[in-house]
Amino acid sequence: MTMQLGTFGAWFSPVYDDAARTAFVVEAEALGYTTAWLGLGARAMADLSLVERVLDATTTIVVATAIVNMWTNDAVLVARSYRRIAAKHPDRFLLGVGVSHPETIATYRSPLDTMATYLDTLEAGGVPQDRRVLAALGPRALQLAGARAAGTHPYLVVPDYTRHARAILGAAPLLAPEHKAVVSTDPQTARAIGRNFIKDPYLNLRNYVNNLLRHGFTAADVADGGSDRLIDALVLHGTPEHIRAGLAAHLDAGANHVGIQVLVAPGEDPMPGYRALARVLH
Repeated sequence: MTMQLGTFGAWFSPVYDDAARTAFVVEAEALGYTTAWLGLGARAMADLSLVERVLDATTTIVVATAIVNMWTNDAVLVARSYRRIAAKHPDRFLLGVGVSHPETIATYRSPLDTMATYLDTLEAGGVPQDRRVLAALGPRALQLAGARAAGTHPYLVVPDYTRHARAILGAAPLLAPEHKAVVSTDPQTARAIGRNFIKDPYLNLRNYVNNLLRHGFTAADVADGGSDRLIDALVLHGTPEHIRAGLAAHLDAGANHVGIQVLVAPGEDPMPGYRALARVLH
């Protein structure tokens, strides 16, 4: 793909409103981040208004959705919105799509068939293969991502998973995992923030739990809010240099790019963490 994501991107949670995230991305661009990932959850936003707003407010950073939920966003409308935005901002918009989780979608069914059909509609609607990325965890979803999209953006994964995913994808497709971090050298504080974020909803979603069990963790690790070992693996903490080394483990395992989600206590600003990391990442 000709779109340049760079090595590290900034991943912004939907807990922040659109105005805040627009401001975050403007600053992230100034800090040297070359991609911004916009978490969308189950939000219905087929007009992709947030993406357009962020792109209009910036000049060079690539903006990626993470992810457009297939159940709550009509593929025909999403494709139409993609064409509108891509015409204004060529080579700066990566459309991430996915099926979310059965626990969160009442109409959830046949995920692989749903993904394939959705990708068919996007393609018919003018979204090029190298401008769409699929959220994938399992082997068959990864194969679909490699065959029908630019690649995959897996969430809540560790480097062992990244190595596994690269083996399935082969050398060419994009592999851009998300990873969380708390920029703090106080382990108790960092673990408390990380555990609060991970335990609900993620440890109640079987797709994520099963994936963690396949990649080095035990039933005890995923019980009772997550063991320290699990939380430390999923939410890096320490000095910026230590966090960078943990992120680089994904690159060593075959990732092309890592989206970094800085976690903070509720109500706090994540940008100081992105500033501290930018000094060692770029």
